[in-house]
Amino acid sequence: MYKYWLTNKQFLWVLLVVNVLGTIYGYYWYRGQLAVTPSIFLPFVPDSPTASLFFCLFLIFFLVGKQVPYIEALAIITLFKYGVWAVVMNLLTLYMTGELAWQGYMLMASHGAMAIQGLLYAPFYKIRLRHIIVAAVWTLHNDIIDYVFEMMPVYSSLTDYMNEIGYFTFWLSIVSIAIAYYLTVYKQRRRLNLS
Repeated sequence: MYKYWLTNKQFLWVLLVVNVLGTIYGYYWYRGQLAVTPSIFLPFVPDSPTASLFFCLFLIFFLVGKQVPYIEALAIITLFKYGVWAVVMNLLTLYMTGELAWQGYMLMASHGAMAIQGLLYAPFYKIRLRHIIVAAVWTLHNDIIDYVFEMMPVYSSLTDYMNEIGYFTFWLSIVSIAIAYYLTVYKQRRRLNLS
């Protein structure tokens, strides 16, 4: 039943519009940081909106019946990673400060949805190992840009914990890559072996 909704054209259009709006807002949210970011790092700073941009591209191609495995791999890995990351960072902010603005709760809801939607479409992706490898390199390279070159998203209440957050983020990347591999490449191979 859920696969019917995931492939329903009206639902896909609504999902695309919601993600386009969220992507635009995400880039807007980063506007201050982007204004002071060296141009060489610009593609790697707005993590969440770029993840949702990958998913928007996937949806556009999915609507016209085309497969884009590199985009699909980037979408599933980065949506899950940055979706979970934002939820954890906002929960950590709440724990450390004892309060969270309404935008923080909005970010947790929207980023939680980001993480889930990327996984829900896993049965429709045509990802192979080479696509996972390219997306993994992008994702881990992004971690280096964020935590070695200090281009990470600005959370003023957590600046004293950047080393710990960087360590957590690296392992979240590994988990995200492993989940993407399991849900796509591994399951496809298993289905072929059983048929």
